[in-house]
Amino acid sequence: MFILMIVVFVLGYLMIALEHPLKIDKAASALLLGSVIWTVYILDVGGILGLGFSDSWLSFLKSTDHQDFITKYPDASLLEQMKYHVIDNDIVRHLGDISQILFFLLGAMTIVETIDQHQGFKLITDKITTTNKVKLLWILSILTFFMSALLDNLTTTIVMVALLRKLIDDKKTRWFFASMVVIAANAGGAWSPIGDVTTIMLWIGKQVTAGNIIMMVFLPSVFNMLFPLLVVTFFMKGNVERPKLGTDETREFTTDFERKLLLFMGVGALLFVPVFKTVTHLPPYMGMLFGLSVIWITTEIMHKNKSVEDRRKLTVIGVLRKVDVPTIFFFLGILSAVAALESAGHLRLMSEFLDENVHDIYGINAAIGVLSAIVDNVPLTAGAMGMYPVMTEAMVQASVEPSYMHHFLQDGAFWELLAYAAGTGGSILIIGSAAGVAAMGLEKIDFIWYMKKISWLALIGYFGGIFIYWLQEIIFFHG
Repeated sequence: MFILMIVVFVLGYLMIALEHPLKIDKAASALLLGSVIWTVYILDVGGILGLGFSDSWLSFLKSTDHQDFITKYPDASLLEQMKYHVIDNDIVRHLGDISQILFFLLGAMTIVETIDQHQGFKLITDKITTTNKVKLLWILSILTFFMSALLDNLTTTIVMVALLRKLIDDKKTRWFFASMVVIAANAGGAWSPIGDVTTIMLWIGKQVTAGNIIMMVFLPSVFNMLFPLLVVTFFMKGNVERPKLGTDETREFTTDFERKLLLFMGVGALLFVPVFKTVTHLPPYMGMLFGLSVIWITTEIMHKNKSVEDRRKLTVIGVLRKVDVPTIFFFLGILSAVAALESAGHLRLMSEFLDENVHDIYGINAAIGVLSAIVDNVPLTAGAMGMYPVMTEAMVQASVEPSYMHHFLQDGAFWELLAYAAGTGGSILIIGSAAGVAAMGLEKIDFIWYMKKISWLALIGYFGGIFIYWLQEIIFFHG
């Protein structure tokens, strides 16, 4: 059954990749994958946990010693106890983590859609007058890169895809620009302590400090974006065609003041999320929902005297009908599937294999980054953090390999490179990052199309950034 879980994951992944030939929506395939893989796990929970590959097994052994557990399940057999442990602990814990992402995504999508409904993005798109493809791509990529560091890569991608719909009419051209936005968003998130969930994890875990991660990962991240952009610049020609506005889009439902207010409130709400988290230490989705609630109340008051038709269009209740719910279900399915692999021990086994067989910080992190294009970067980063403690100078000197282990000091090369690799490796496949999944859901980007047109560009940027980091190490520490 342990092997069968991998087989199910691969088959489910193929269904998602072949969405268009199969004519089955990827959200349906992802939900099927998430539910089936957990079913396989629970049907042989004793055999899978008994292998001892997962942290869940160690957690189970500890929990059986607690009187609370014995009191709760007094007559349960060992196998039943294992099932209860997985259902009551693993699934609930993973559902909590996944729900945070889903509510964050839902809140961000609703805020962006509310700005769009109020024609707020028109204030930005009117400033971008160029139709030259190369110039437009550079403008949007640089804007995305720095926005991602301030907000995060997921929120930034949602905002930029909304902008692209106002700037580019042709679907395939918009796909290409949206895909390049994903690369820029992931690159921008990697060097900021609040730009990507993996850097947040490393920052909170004290593997890195905020100032150091900015200083050491900024340049590799810049080149992660620049290398693909430079390649594209040589072969991209022509101009984009702006979409023709329909009657609904040309008619002004709001005043100029209302458009500006909603744009500033919406962007302000998104920017407020990392501040809210820093001050309260509550999860980011709470800040996102707080911002949404303020905007919701504002729109209700603002439009209370307007016609029923305009109120339906402009208040958040009306906006929610336009939010892309299948993307939420897709996230739920794919993250559930990866959570099952983490709970069963597949990801820990993979991390240990890399450590034993590669034993080189560049090789390990390069592999983690590539793997993050297939499975979620969060459990991969968590696995890497669990492989090594944050070393002290005394621990390094006492180790058998001090020259190798010094990379695991706070702000050591291993942690810096992990932030870069886990943050940007997901760009290699459209499904490999939260930003990519959001763009895929919002623009219905084809998985195979992305592999043919974008993956090789993302790989150039990914390995180019690792090379730049290596040069930094040579110059700063060995030069």
